[in-house]
Amino acid sequence: MKVCFYFQVHQPMRLAPFSVFESGAAGGGDELFQRYFNHDLNRQIMAKVASKCYLPANRLLLELLEKHPEMKVSFSITGVFLEQARLYMPEVAESFAALGRTGRVEFLSETYYHSLSSLFTEKTEFTEQVKLHQAAIAPFCAKPSVFRNTEAMFSNDIAHWAESMGYKGIMAEGLDQMLGWRSPTYAYSVQGCSNIRALLRHYKLSDDIGYRFSQKSWNEYPLTAPKYAKWLSDLQGDCVNLFMDYETFGEHHWEDTGIFSFLKELPGEISKYNHLSFATPTDIATTVEPKGEVAAPSVISWADNERDTSAWLGNDMQRAAFSELTSLEAPVKALNDPDLLRTWRHLQNSDHLYYCCTKSLSDQDVHNYFSPYESPFESFINYMNVLQDLKAQVKKRQKK
Repeated sequence: MKVCFYFQVHQPMRLAPFSVFESGAAGGGDELFQRYFNHDLNRQIMAKVASKCYLPANRLLLELLEKHPEMKVSFSITGVFLEQARLYMPEVAESFAALGRTGRVEFLSETYYHSLSSLFTEKTEFTEQVKLHQAAIAPFCAKPSVFRNTEAMFSNDIAHWAESMGYKGIMAEGLDQMLGWRSPTYAYSVQGCSNIRALLRHYKLSDDIGYRFSQKSWNEYPLTAPKYAKWLSDLQGDCVNLFMDYETFGEHHWEDTGIFSFLKELPGEISKYNHLSFATPTDIATTVEPKGEVAAPSVISWADNERDTSAWLGNDMQRAAFSELTSLEAPVKALNDPDLLRTWRHLQNSDHLYYCCTKSLSDQDVHNYFSPYESPFESFINYMNVLQDLKAQVKKRQKK
């Protein structure tokens, strides 16, 4: 049984408060970027999460990789995160580069701006962003061979696109509705594709760490490394893909919950079982034969209970904002202004739409936890004010 740990690393470029009364002021693409985004807040959040998660977790992983030569881990790091790390805390970017130099850390491919560009009518912007991301992570690794779309968005069409780009594997949620009676502990081929392998997240075991680790009401609390390793050893199959936000370590679960001690002990506990071995996504995509075929005619994701696109496009506000955003692609690109294009692409960050979600119960609690706004409606108004201002700026330039 191959054990694949994969961590998502992302911080959005959060918007500054933007009023309609600020709209219309002229400015270059870089000036708009400075006006639209809350750089002080973004700097503060990067510093906070780096001190709680990125720096201590990376130091621990580096120690573990030195102690356990059989250990491997994988990351998907957005371009937006790397921009902020290099701008605000270069030591964070260097700590990830140090992990890459071990040769046992794989970095996956994704969209540079953590965007929903895979949902655009045309795939041009999607392809361009993935190539930008490949260039951004080139200092860390060779060209990635496995693709992880924003928020694990996956469909037959997206898998076919990834295959056409040369990827050998693609990450996806191990959705019950897609698998039926089958298990996520196998690799699968994808309907309509020839060679690419779907690597499916084992959401229960992933969420046991990512969400439930510090829940004292959970019937398995406390979760210990020996207990978790035993769960892994009891699985039937070829591989188990354990995907979670990297901020799980130290930010979502604070140090005093024991999360770092758990991580420190886990590789040694896993290695006690001879039939368990660490693997990267590429290892699985290239060595594990598919057990069958999966099909996703519509887009699935790893977000919320629905595991679809409703976390970003589930209400009228989100759909209106997305429509406004995508309508700017052709006019922005026609102006051939790199700074303006970069600003528009930062506005594609899926988090802006995520903050506008209006669900209920636990799903909305998660959205609210991440949002810097008092309400989804405040988020929508601010986001639309920015989009409308950008639209006005584009029209001004078209007249010149």
